[in-house]
Parts: sequence; C-alpha cells; structure tokens
Amino acid sequence: MSNFAINEEFLQQLEKLQMLIKNNVAGLFGGNHQSKSYGSSCDFSDFREYMAGDDVTKIDWNAYARTENLYLKLYADERQMHTRIYIDASKSMAFGKGKKHEQALKMAAAFAYLSINEMDKVSIYAIRDRKCEEIAVNLLGKDAFTSSVNKLNDIVFDGDSFISDSIIPSTVGYGDGLSVIISDFLTDNDYEGAIDYLVAKKRDVLCVQILSNEELKPHASGKMHFFDSEDGGKSYRKNINKDILKAYKLALEYVTGRISGYCGARGAEYMLVPSEESVYKIFFDKLVNMGVLK
Repeated sequence: MSNFAINEEFLQQLEKLQMLIKNNVAGLFGGNHQSKSYGSSCDFSDFREYMAGDDVTKIDWNAYARTENLYLKLYADERQMHTRIYIDASKSMAFGKGKKHEQALKMAAAFAYLSINEMDKVSIYAIRDRKCEEIAVNLLGKDAFTSSVNKLNDIVFDGDSFISDSIIPSTVGYGDGLSVIISDFLTDNDYEGAIDYLVAKKRDVLCVQILSNEELKPHASGKMHFFDSEDGGKSYRKNINKDILKAYKLALEYVTGRISGYCGARGAEYMLVPSEESVYKIFFDKLVNMGVLK
C-alpha cells in the first residue's frame, strides 16, 4: 500500500479512543472479562494508571518515585482471555478506492488495542485462499502491540479467500475470549461453517462486514461492463437503469440480512461498517447501541 493505514497518527487516535472508553469495555461482549483478576501468576504483564477504587497494594512505588504518577503493576492471569482477529485478505477487499482494506486494518488494530488494554492476549491473522496466515500472534501488553501492529500494513489483498476452510483447521481456543471476522462477506464461499465452529467452541463471535460507498450506494448508469474482482472469468454487461439499481438494492439487503440473521440465530454479533466511516463513530455509536460498549 502506498499510504499506510496504520501510522503514527492513527495510533495516537487509538490512544485517545482508549482513554475515552477507559474501563467501559464490557468484556467486548460481556461476561468473560468482568470477573477477570490479576496477580495469580508470577509473570509480569504491563502497567496501567491507578484509578479510584483500585487495590493500593498493587501500586508500583518505584514508578511513582520516578514519575510522580501512580501506576499498578499487573500480572498475567491464568484465565486470561485471547482475542483472535481474522482479516479477509481477498482481492474484493481492495475494491472501493482503496478504503475497504484500510478500514479492515484499522478495525483490526482498534480491536487489538482495546483488547491489549483489557490485558487480553491478541492474535491477528490474514485469511488467504484456504489458510490463516499469522500476522501477529500472542501479543500481550502495549510494547508487544506497538512493535507488531505495523505488520498489518504488509498484508497484500489479492486472490480469493475461504473463511471456513481457513479458520476451522486452525487453533481457535475454547471459551477463552473474542473472535472477530472482518470481511465484506461478498462471496459464494462458505463462511457459516466458521461461525458455527467458533460458537461451538464457546467463543464470543463478531462478524464485521465492511462495504464501500460504491457498494452501499451505487451511482452507475448507462451501459456498464462489470468484472468479478476475484474471478476474471466472470463478468456482467448490462444497461444500468432504475430497475437494475432497485434489484441491486434488494440483493444487497439479502446479502447483509443473510449474515446478520445467521449471526443472530447463533448468538454471534454482526456489524455493518461503511469503508469511510470513522473509527470513533463505529465504536461510540454502533458498538454502544449493540451493547458491546456500555
């Protein structure tokens, strides 16, 4: 990518986002993190600022002597959650003036950062063809996040992706946190199997569908020739009129409704994200309404 989606400016935005959300992240889908405690392990993990009500016995007084700020020294807990984030790296994700894949990377980084701040472990994968490629795995703490997050910029969006064929054979964990699938889900390939598999593994599941403005609100008209971005052998030539646009809108409603309904029927969460919507709006509007943030 000529313009990096993950850069210093965006990382500063994530820091501000985390400060605004503070401790209002409800386990990202409620429940799993609320009973989480620290200190049962001897493995040091990270620091965080002291807040009213925290256990004063965990204050790092050496850090206070150096900075005159109160910090808690945190240790990894044996029941620590593991957030796993899967990014669809197919060519269709590069459609739409280059914004869909940038949004996918930003969403992945934001979920990873918030999870890190909840003291969760984080792994990020790219789904390419029938494999889950490890981008950054077993991240724990801000230092690990900062040193690895730029690897997202190296993901190449090309070819096809088979979500279920990639996720099901991989290590997903059992009942230990959140699984996020980020894709446009504009595919004939199976993704339902992956959702079923993750739910059966007692994971919290969120499917983030990212669509470009051109896909959400097309303005095409006249004689047009369209090509399948992932299969050059498929094309569509038609005179675009109001009836065609109406049929497209109905088809789009079917596609989004299909995955939304499938997730809802299985206790998974679903979110539709326009490619050019700000991360702030996504997290403080959509996720609050969903009950993910409280």
